[in-house]
Amino acid sequence: MPKNRLEAFSDGVLAILITIMVLELTVPDGHSVSALLHTTGIPLLTYLLSFVYLGIYWNNHHHMFHLVRKVGGGVLWANLALLFWLSLLPFTTAWLNESHFARTPVVVYGLNLLVASVTYVVLQNVIIRQQGPHSPLRAAVGTDLKGKASGALFVTGTLCALLLDGAGVAVALTCFASVAVLWIVPDRRISRAVQEHRTAEEEPVSF
Repeated sequence: MPKNRLEAFSDGVLAILITIMVLELTVPDGHSVSALLHTTGIPLLTYLLSFVYLGIYWNNHHHMFHLVRKVGGGVLWANLALLFWLSLLPFTTAWLNESHFARTPVVVYGLNLLVASVTYVVLQNVIIRQQGPHSPLRAAVGTDLKGKASGALFVTGTLCALLLDGAGVAVALTCFASVAVLWIVPDRRISRAVQEHRTAEEEPVSF
């Protein structure tokens, strides 16, 4: 089937998730900066982090599907699995805020980010398998060092929050923020592959 419906559905789900998260923010009781920081300061920071993650997934999803023409059942289900785990971000973010970064909510937030990243890789691999040995996406992804580094940071952060007392939560949040910084810088691999793919399609055929 054409990819347009999958992309439109995914865009709609991500837009709704961002809206749900911003509605979780509490309006300050007063009208001063201190009231804003006291009531909304920490939730605003965690909202920003989760917003950046959703933006990163939307951006990469958008670029990845530039290299896809049609989707099969496997791609549809893998995409739904990704959206399921991303749909839990508003919940895990809200729990993070309400607990004031207690250990268990931080661990659950880290697991949410980790499993979402794994399902994105699964979606990517399903597309590559569908495209065959000459997959343009496979060529664009390459060794995927960025993805592997992200997975390692998610695992490290989650384990630190789970096993270490005191500084474990701080280390975990630093790892999660580091992954966001790593991916907020545009990934040139797929953008370059998209441009090359378009150029190849536009080249005139000689007879």
